[in-house]
Amino acid sequence: MNSPTSGSGFEVTFWGVRGSIPSPGPRTVATGGNTSCVEVRVGGQLVVFDGGTGLRLLGEKLLEELPVTAHLFFSHVHWDHIQGFPFFTPAFLKGNTFHLYGTRNVSKTIEETLAGQMDYPNFPVTLKDMAATMRFRDLAELEEVRLADGAVRIFGVSGNHPNGVFAYRVEYGGHVLVYATDTEHYAVHDPKMLQVAQDADVFIYDSQYTPEEYAGDGGRRPRVGWGHSTMMEGAALAELANVGTYVLYHHDPGQDDAAVREKERRARERFPRAIAAVEGLRLDVTRARQGPAASRLA
Repeated sequence: MNSPTSGSGFEVTFWGVRGSIPSPGPRTVATGGNTSCVEVRVGGQLVVFDGGTGLRLLGEKLLEELPVTAHLFFSHVHWDHIQGFPFFTPAFLKGNTFHLYGTRNVSKTIEETLAGQMDYPNFPVTLKDMAATMRFRDLAELEEVRLADGAVRIFGVSGNHPNGVFAYRVEYGGHVLVYATDTEHYAVHDPKMLQVAQDADVFIYDSQYTPEEYAGDGGRRPRVGWGHSTMMEGAALAELANVGTYVLYHHDPGQDDAAVREKERRARERFPRAIAAVEGLRLDVTRARQGPAASRLA
């Protein structure tokens, strides 16, 4: 039996890299069209950030590793970050255990929100029909979660997004991964993002727009106030925070593969160790300061 918690390394795999809505099709096949979901294997623990449609694919892979114990951290509960959860097959199997973390969405807990999207008439089965053991925990800003007998430390800080968002920092064995999606930059660099990203080996940052898309150049509708950032702001933050590898994340559904590659090219002009997230991308966090130590899932 393969265990999802075997080993003591620090590795991240991308299962969904899009924002707002899934965008499958021939123009996005190289990048992928699934929404946000990132798997982290750290210190013998399985940690998952967000439950977009990429979570369904991760669930299929985890069927090879039963029984599963995992820790799911939700940045926030907009649909592109939770819509894969009702299709997460391991959650329907008795013997699996899931610890789910998030913040209150205006007035609801993470449990109430996940249950709500599966209530009639939205879905044919309910959260209560999921046979796995589920333990819910609502987090406050900077509240720590300790895993692996305290060797893994995870905490979140608030970002700039409608209805709120958390950016998470994972520390283990002297190495750091940061997951900071769905946050909008300010006229000055966000001091919280600089703080949470400081000395990160891997910095996953919301890079949904180009500066031109964000500003609405060329007669396009501006995206100011929509709660998302640009790849050039991500590159600037990575430089200022002494980041190892900067990962462009949460690509706009309207950007085809060529547009994502162009965002990556431009980001590298400012920060050479930048890489655009694509489905199946795997990074070794411990080697990220040597450049993106990347591979792809078979």
